[in-house]
This record gives sequence, structure tokens and C-alpha cells, in this order.
Amino acid sequence: MSKLERTLIVFKPDAVQRGIVGEVLSRFEKVGLKIIGMKMVNPDEQHYHHHYETIGKMVSRRGEAQFRVQLGAMQEGPVIAAILQGVEAVALVRKIVGATNTKEATPGTIRGDYAHASLDHVNAHNVALPTILHASGDSDEAKLEIAHWFSDVEIYADYQTVHEYFTQPHPDNKKK
Repeated sequence: MSKLERTLIVFKPDAVQRGIVGEVLSRFEKVGLKIIGMKMVNPDEQHYHHHYETIGKMVSRRGEAQFRVQLGAMQEGPVIAAILQGVEAVALVRKIVGATNTKEATPGTIRGDYAHASLDHVNAHNVALPTILHASGDSDEAKLEIAHWFSDVEIYADYQTVHEYFTQPHPDNKKK
């Protein structure tokens, strides 16, 4: 059974406005994840509602107030959505991204290196936690999110990268 997966990342307005998208994206490429779809968009509230509540069940996890704050923060500017593909991509991306509560994100992770607000601080001020990007939580969520953000014609998986030889070993890659 193949462990090759696809996952969604969304660079939030704070990442786009800070001009760190390329620097952060390169971390995923350096570990051998393949970009198979990417676009800059400015979704409306309905799109985010589907993403965060219909798929992510944010209201039941964090409450209506935090859900509303998150929807507002996501509409502060355009975002960049991307699909990454690789071996066990969902777990790998989550590891690279770091803990959602940026106070708990370890140095070396994206959130540990680029974000430092805590949930306690943002909750006290009723603002969103700037976490740089969204990453799918599991493979089922990734499939739903990818279908929500991308159409089939926007996905380009049929090209080869040099990293695939080293990061996706299989019998066909053995030297002869």
C-alpha cells in the first residue's frame, strides 16, 4: 500500500503580508515534498465557513467567538493555497509546521521560528492567533480541503522532480 499522500497548506494573510511565503515554502521543497497545485486567492466568508466549520468543526472545538475571530482574520488579505505531495505528507507537514499554539511550537518549526503569540494572549484581546499557515490535520481532512480549494484541472501531479528519487524510494528507482 502506497504511503504517498496529498495535503493542503494555506499561507494566511499574516504570512503573505510579511513577505515570508517563499522562505517558508522552500522548507517543504527541501524535504522533498512536491508542489502539485498553488494559487493566490481572496475567499469570501462562505468559503472560509465551509473550510473551518463544515470540514474542520472549529465551533465545537474552539467555540463560536474564536470561530468568528478566525473568519475575520482570514479575510484581512489574500492567501496562498498549495497542495503538497509526498510520502506521509500530512504528518510530515504537521511536524514541519509545529504546534498550533505558537507558544508551544518548538524552534526549528515554522511556527516556532516565525510566530510567538500565545492562545492566552489572543483570547484576552479577542484577536486571531497569527500562525503563518493552515495545514490539514489528517488525510481525510486533507482530501476534503483539497477538493474545496482546488478543482481537478488545477492539480498538476504528472511531472517528475529530482527529489522523488531520494524521498520516495521504490524498486523502480534502484540503480542497475
